This record gives sequence, structure tokens and C-alpha cells, in this order.
Amino acid sequence: MTVFLCFSAFIVYATWATFQGDHYTAGPYLSPFYSPELFGASEHSWFGPKPGWWPGWLPFSPALLILWAPLGFRLTCYYYRGAYYKAFWADPPSCTVGEPRSGYRGERSFPLVMQNVHRYFLYIALGFIVMLSYDAWKALWFTDPATGSVEFGIGVGSIVLAVNATLLAGYAFGCHSLRHLLGGRKDLLSGSPNLAKTYDCVSCLNRQHMRWAWMSLFSVGFSDLYVRLCSMGVWTDWRIL
Repeated sequence: MTVFLCFSAFIVYATWATFQGDHYTAGPYLSPFYSPELFGASEHSWFGPKPGWWPGWLPFSPALLILWAPLGFRLTCYYYRGAYYKAFWADPPSCTVGEPRSGYRGERSFPLVMQNVHRYFLYIALGFIVMLSYDAWKALWFTDPATGSVEFGIGVGSIVLAVNATLLAGYAFGCHSLRHLLGGRKDLLSGSPNLAKTYDCVSCLNRQHMRWAWMSLFSVGFSDLYVRLCSMGVWTDWRIL
């Protein structure tokens, strides 16, 4: 029930925030739900404002162009599968509780066979870690309203975005598919010492994969909320330095 409620709350908030299309930037801060901003009205936009080919019947939001990638990575995650299978449709209701069916197909048939694309979403997710880290770096540079010059500084939002990028990196770098890619596919690692070290590092993160998954889920939601409320003037971003 706890997992069901937490997932449901995140889905409702993330859907609402995605379709807002507004209040996703505050000074140098960019919400992770909208990063990278390929098209948009803010200074963070890569290719300018709303494109002309956007369907007129569909509300425009920069998040709609990119959020499918991190969503797909989490949706197909090995840990999250076990969590939401149990929480949303009680499959299985418990590891030791039998189910009223004669056969078990697992994830070898449609639609669950599509979960096997997780390894490909991993490649995209690693690119998002780079971009979110860059956003955390940009969050350290503030424009002086009096002179227009850009100066180094640290605000509460700078820390929020840096922590978020760190937690997301811990979640992505502990991925089961990455662990397999960096050594799990080999029968013997002793002949490749460098590969063995990277495998051990990923394994260290993987042992706490559930913890990284939950912490990063909360952090990405809170980061969007923080930027949004600062943009709306509800919260004040305190400058530490």
C-alpha cells in the first residue's frame, strides 16, 4: 500500500507538472522534468521557442519532448518492475503466496516482453545524467540584476539540483543492465583487472539499488517543486554564497 500510494502520488504530480509548460525555470535553475529544454521560451532552450510543427490540438510543454526517456528507464527498471507489479496488480501478492493460474509466462510475451528494452533506455539515461550534471553546474552562476554580469554563487537551489544529479547518478550507475554490460556478461573477471574494478563499483551501488531508486524518485520530484515554487514567488531561494 505504501508503494502504491507513493507511486500514485508521483505519477499524478509528474503528469500535472509535465503538462504545465510554465514555471520550470528560476534564474539559473532548470527543473529536471524539463532538462534538456529542446524547445521553449526560456533562456535554457536549445533550439528556440515552440516549433511550428507542433500539433495545434496538443498543449505545448517542453517536458513532453524529453520526459519519455527517463520515464521509460524507470518504468522498465528491474527493481521498479517487482515493486509496481506487486503494488498495482498484486502479481505476485507475496513471494510465498501462490496464484490461481495454471501457467506462468513471465516477461516472455506481449506486453511484458517490452520490458526488455530497459538496457537501451540505460544508454539514454546515462546521457541525461551528463545533462543534469551540467544543469547543476549552471545553477552556480547567477546574473547580477544591477550590472548584468554573471558571477559564481551558491543558492539553496544549487544544492537541490546538485543533490538530485548525484542521486540520479547513483541510481543509473547501479543499474543491473550496466552491471551486466561492465562485467556480468563475462565468465571470468580476473583477467581484466580494470573491468573488474568498474564491475565492483557498479556492484557496490547495485546492492543499494532500491534505496537509490526511491531517493532519486523523491529528489527529482522535489527539485521540480522547488524550482516551480521559486519561479512562482512562493519560495525565496536563499543565497548561501
